[in-house]
Amino acid sequence: MNSPNQTTIGKDVTVDGAGVHSGAPATVTFRPALAGAGIRFRRTDLAGAPEIPATVEHVSATDLGTTLAAGEAKILTVEHLLAAVGACGVDNVLVDVSGPEIPIRDGSFRDYVDVLDAAGLVELDAPAKVLRLPSAVSVEGPGGESYVAAPAGGLRISATIDFAHPAIGRQFGSFSLDRESFKRDIAPARTFGFAREWDDLRARGLALGASLENTVALGEDGILNDGLRFPDEFLRHKVGDMAGDLALLGARLEAHVVAERPSHAGNIRLARALSEHVRRNRRTPVVDINEIMRYLPHRYPMLLVDRIVDFDSGKRIVGIKNVTINEPFFQGHYPGHPIMPGVLLIEAMAQVGGLLLMDAVEDPEGKVVYFMSLDNVKWRRPVTPGDTVVFEVEMLQFRRGICKMRGVGLVNGQVATEADLVARVMDR
Repeated sequence: MNSPNQTTIGKDVTVDGAGVHSGAPATVTFRPALAGAGIRFRRTDLAGAPEIPATVEHVSATDLGTTLAAGEAKILTVEHLLAAVGACGVDNVLVDVSGPEIPIRDGSFRDYVDVLDAAGLVELDAPAKVLRLPSAVSVEGPGGESYVAAPAGGLRISATIDFAHPAIGRQFGSFSLDRESFKRDIAPARTFGFAREWDDLRARGLALGASLENTVALGEDGILNDGLRFPDEFLRHKVGDMAGDLALLGARLEAHVVAERPSHAGNIRLARALSEHVRRNRRTPVVDINEIMRYLPHRYPMLLVDRIVDFDSGKRIVGIKNVTINEPFFQGHYPGHPIMPGVLLIEAMAQVGGLLLMDAVEDPEGKVVYFMSLDNVKWRRPVTPGDTVVFEVEMLQFRRGICKMRGVGLVNGQVATEADLVARVMDR
């Protein structure tokens, strides 16, 4: 089913097994979710069962797999599961995990596709989120990886890999990523690794669950397994990994992606660039500056939001601050080396969050938002004149006038700042 509306699964389904890196056992239970929920992991083995949204903003590591984190909670090796979720057309699902890592199963995507097929697909009463490119996007990485994504109908990935090993060499293929094509051409392809590296990886706490049962192991002259499922199984698995990483966009991607030597780090770099490209080319703001000034009491020089470009009532908001050399704070911070003060980046994020709260209360023009606390504040890179900061703020909880939010500020798809915010809505 390729529905124009959002979807979820029809019933709870479960998969279990051990993680390829941690070796830890875990049970994964997929549960139906409401429209707009997106894909969310929940660590049921941790106190409070913390949730980790499956978005590029929550990627914390890309070493031999993609790791997501929210606060202290992490979930490792999410790419196989996410590739299956995306290929099966599931927009909203809650994924309960009883351990630190998604089970590797047989090393392919197939078991996750099969269990989601068994769950069935249910259409929801909300339009699907689709990411369409206004023009082509190019990305290069320090490891020699490169990508070009061009506008297209549906998702196609054309990729080239190049390994100095007789079983691989240079391989190229082009694959449609619709449901049936993914199941036939990509889902059976297993992960692979060099057997000579296993001892070193295990010394680093990685590959603790790897074996010939779940990994195509490369020896000096060939593979150590009984055989391959495809002559180019290595390439097909890399394409599946790309599909899983791109599912972190939180929308159905319509593009033709051409990749040279793709990697998890490169895939995430591409996902961030695609998201930023679409935002920067958005023509019509959801809320313009005049509407912002109706709800925020701030004025020059403390009004730090120029427009709102995306809004999901009571759940999520995206706002933009265009940073120019004319900002008054650049006179003293610092002469000859202008950098936007970190505290003002957090203030801008808070103002975007305040606009999200204003939609959640009655008589918003008679209310004001007071911020009570900040946690997990980080500044990742300087913001300088000419930058456009995209603030994404997600509502985590809103009870009795007190709201908990999570915010991130991005410049060119890279995280510049992030924080957890707690605020109270009060009468003016």
